[in-house]
Amino acid sequence: MELTLQQVALCLGTHSEEPELRARGWSIDSRTIAPGDLYFALRGDVHDGHAFIDVALNAGAIAAIAETVGPKILTVPDSLSALQQLAAWARAHWGGTVVGVTGSAGKTSTKDAIAHLLAVAMPVGRTVGNFNNHIGLPLSILRIPDGAQAAVLEMGMNHAGEIRALAAWAKPDIGVVTNVGYAHVEFFDSIEGVALAKRELIEALPAQGTAVLNADDERVVRYREVYSGRTVTYGFSAEADVRGEMLEGNRFRCLGSFYETQLTGRHAISNILAGIAVAQVFGIAPGLLVDAVRSLEPGKMRGERMTHNGITILNDCYNSNPAAARAMLDALAAEKATRRIAVLGEMLELGGRTEPLHRDIGRYAAESGMDVLIALRGAASFMADEAKKVGMSDGAAYFFEDPADAGRFLKQIARPGDAVLFKGSRGVHAERALEAFTDDIGGAAA
Repeated sequence: MELTLQQVALCLGTHSEEPELRARGWSIDSRTIAPGDLYFALRGDVHDGHAFIDVALNAGAIAAIAETVGPKILTVPDSLSALQQLAAWARAHWGGTVVGVTGSAGKTSTKDAIAHLLAVAMPVGRTVGNFNNHIGLPLSILRIPDGAQAAVLEMGMNHAGEIRALAAWAKPDIGVVTNVGYAHVEFFDSIEGVALAKRELIEALPAQGTAVLNADDERVVRYREVYSGRTVTYGFSAEADVRGEMLEGNRFRCLGSFYETQLTGRHAISNILAGIAVAQVFGIAPGLLVDAVRSLEPGKMRGERMTHNGITILNDCYNSNPAAARAMLDALAAEKATRRIAVLGEMLELGGRTEPLHRDIGRYAAESGMDVLIALRGAASFMADEAKKVGMSDGAAYFFEDPADAGRFLKQIARPGDAVLFKGSRGVHAERALEAFTDDIGGAAA
């Protein structure tokens, strides 16, 4: 959105020396300032944005929102609160429809699928990447293009009450919940606590809104019991309103139309079904979505498919949790390959359930027919140990503390015809194993 500094100042109860100037972009990072941006000087745990105000202004920012006084500064008591307040004001004055997306796994991919499918019928804004918290969401709101008729906004959380706060700023008209799993369970007493926190999105919807719920997740589908407005369910369940039927390969059928996708795995098609369901809410005919589904591409490190020296690689290194790890193991098991090798990193933020949940994934990998399991860092050692307990040999299950060491080892054992999955929580940097594996092997994207 573009706003004049006068509009910004009036909203925040401050003063601008150049009220006629228009902010054409919004930034909290002086390193990425584009001419015409308005810079918010936020105080962080490591850096204080106030130290970079001059850098931002010299890079082309028209002004700064800051807790200090100076030329081209709109002075406020709290820069973060100002960002959130301005975003809420902008949302209230923008005339489009907001689709909020949350879930324990697949939020970003589902958000991208929804936005991609809606774009066949209207201009759409979306969260860039996974800017989904108390800072990223307000920025995403301000970055909605003025001409957009819909905006698809991702909403993440670590604690109860966070989605409620995000929804208060975003005012979603449609709420999409992908699943409830053990992501971030470290901060909750139980998975039921996670379910209640995710439900905050549905509780925030207006009476005339729509809840779009995954029929394949028993916790999610129960949200319709607490929402008086319209609900639309999606999934592979026979009871789903928008029901997908898997066909051969990466083809599926839904609402009488046949689709083919570049994305890998049943879970990826579930994300697309969410997009088809939201398109139905907007009145977009299923047949109009066929080409959009075909052209939908995976995000960076989110199920990207590559080949190197005849070896198929599934790069899903962006993040991991138990549900997501299982889904990608299913995708790897479905690959036509001589051997299937899973390189799985530690799953973070699991709290007191860390060991049993890692053991569960190790057992699932073995029982899914993985030929080799390479576990990366910390608690992932429980994966390798459990895989051996249920039948994998010592020569098939390995543990490495350093992802690069794992990649170099994999280089020695992988052969043409193999399929390899790389996956791990963001802090594990499983991509370093992939980089070490491919650093001297020529290859091209499949």
